[in-house]
Amino acid sequence: MTSRTIQWRPGSLDLVLERPEDAPARIARLGTASPAPSPVDPFRVQPLVELMVLGEGRRLSNTRFTNTAAGSRLRFVDAVEQADGDWRELRVRQRDEVTGLEATSVFRARTDVPALRAWTEVTNTGPAPRVLQMVSSFASGAPAETADDGDLVLWRARADWCAEGRWAAIPLSGPDGLADINSELHQHDGRGALVTVSKSTWSSGEYLPTGVLASASTGRAWGWQIEHNGAWRWEVDRRRDGANAVSLVLSGPTDLDHQWSTRLLPGERFVTVPVSVAVSDEGCQGALAALTRQRRAIRRAHPTGDALPVIFNDYMNTLMGDPTTERLLPLIDAAAETGAEYFCVDAGWYDDGGNWWDSVGEWRPSTGRFPDGGLARVFDHIRAKGMRPGLWLEPEVVGVRSPVAAMLPDEAFLSRNGERVVEHGRYFLDLRHPSARKHLDEVVDRLVHDYGTGFFKLDYNVTPGPGTDRDALQPGEGLLQHNRAHLEWLDDLLGRHPEVIFENCASGAMRADYAMLSRLQLQSTSDQQDWRLYAAIAASAPATMLPEQAGNWAYPQPGMPAEALAFTMINGLAGRLYLSGHLDQMSPAERELVADGVAVHKRIRAEVATAEPFWPLGLPAWSDDIVALGLRTGDTVRLAVWQRDGGPHDIQVDLPGLRGRRLRVETEYPATLPGWQHRWDASTARLTVRPAVPGPSARLLRLRPEN
Repeated sequence: MTSRTIQWRPGSLDLVLERPEDAPARIARLGTASPAPSPVDPFRVQPLVELMVLGEGRRLSNTRFTNTAAGSRLRFVDAVEQADGDWRELRVRQRDEVTGLEATSVFRARTDVPALRAWTEVTNTGPAPRVLQMVSSFASGAPAETADDGDLVLWRARADWCAEGRWAAIPLSGPDGLADINSELHQHDGRGALVTVSKSTWSSGEYLPTGVLASASTGRAWGWQIEHNGAWRWEVDRRRDGANAVSLVLSGPTDLDHQWSTRLLPGERFVTVPVSVAVSDEGCQGALAALTRQRRAIRRAHPTGDALPVIFNDYMNTLMGDPTTERLLPLIDAAAETGAEYFCVDAGWYDDGGNWWDSVGEWRPSTGRFPDGGLARVFDHIRAKGMRPGLWLEPEVVGVRSPVAAMLPDEAFLSRNGERVVEHGRYFLDLRHPSARKHLDEVVDRLVHDYGTGFFKLDYNVTPGPGTDRDALQPGEGLLQHNRAHLEWLDDLLGRHPEVIFENCASGAMRADYAMLSRLQLQSTSDQQDWRLYAAIAASAPATMLPEQAGNWAYPQPGMPAEALAFTMINGLAGRLYLSGHLDQMSPAERELVADGVAVHKRIRAEVATAEPFWPLGLPAWSDDIVALGLRTGDTVRLAVWQRDGGPHDIQVDLPGLRGRRLRVETEYPATLPGWQHRWDASTARLTVRPAVPGPSARLLRLRPEN
């Protein structure tokens, strides 16, 4: 076999491709750029593209996607590089002569970020239609130094409603990893794999679309995220092919998992969902730091939302979807006094009948809830107090009792076998249809222009299953088209209303992906109402999203002990403060403690927006008594530390990057409660802190070098 290589160095990244004459192209190395020449790794046997075609199947019988027949026949055609400002692009084209399909792998990278975005474009250049059943967005061998993968660890996170971001380490050689079946003896690959999939439109409803593979011995690591607001799959498995190598395959929906396939007529093209892959030589946390830089590189800039204004929302542990003028006015006064800059009226503002779940969709203010001036009076009061008004909206659904359900044609809704999909008393708008988009455009434009709404909390509490078979080969194809139409609608909306802030709620964080978060300004990280449990969610959120997008609820309540009140405020200060709670019923001392937290957020928010997250005690487990999150900005480190139970006892935090430095350790919040004891040992780079009291307690600390 003869082979040639392509080396692509867009800046901080080093990508080496092998292009054999009698085998598919493949990634020989993906790592950080260094002055030394990059060696070609002979253990990278995974083809650059996996391509499942109806009538072709796999080369070996299994349910994995690392040995597809058409993918194994792809042969290199050409590679083209181009520049686009701070971005560089490499397009690698391959062709399968049997099916006539051409697969172009597209890699885009910024010069200053050790990461790339990738997707695959498949074009039918043959004379006959072809049905695609799966196309990888990225496929490569794993980041091991040799064929021995025994020290590789997979990090992935389970997610559930009110229990988001539960990360776990899975050693590939361990009992939950990939079993060694002695493939050489069998002369056959194994059939097992570590497969992670999403279902329907809750892209983070069971697992996060984010993962990391890291070598425990070398620190080489890859982190990835699938940037799709719908169904996806990624898998890690072994391939024999002369070496016991590990493969990673990232994709959008598949026929096997999501009832997806698409027919390509001659000359037609299909484009996969994008993914990002980041590299590091500093293990799992280094890969997550690189992903943080990638997220900032790909997200849309917003003139208002990027300033991280303080938003008060009346829902969480407060009005809980039952707002009225009488309840709102004193709450608005109290929110303004504590320093809030936006006030959002959450669910229920459109409800006159008391059973609004299956009647939503028209989005007109209730007259019964807001007498004597209506919702406009409430909004005028918000503005009079120096804040901008906001509203909760669940735009993609229409209740079965809503008048909109009869006003729009059947084609405007997701359907199966000619019947509208119904879930929990709601239909789903099909945003491929112009009447569905026109309806939503009119709703948002009316609420912005007639009421001056400056913030929308976009919720999404139901999911439609596999999708719609209207104008689609399979339901999964219709769903993918709808997902993409949803993003087009958001892009148009943001272009028309650049001054409005849009939150990606989605039932807490059930659709927390970077198709959505590259567009919308913040993400509600959970619907969790227990402030003790929220600490683990707040601490782990920056592994999935930018700290400045992590809308962590802080819902202080009257009568809370001061330590508990400070605890929930630090939940919010660990990312982007999202405030709620019965502030209007608080004592002056309680409200002052809340106001102090709001003032701290305003003081540090510009630094949070550039910070690199890290976890000095490791990514938190759901039941950990001690939880910590670090945010590093230049020479300044902020540490949020929570004691959820027990204590007080010493908490030891290692900060190797500050070894040998003299540090000033300050309590940034709360400044008015008894301080935690702290001791910094520069020789060991260890900070020891001791809470002042037993039981739940938290502090936000700031560490600054003195030299």
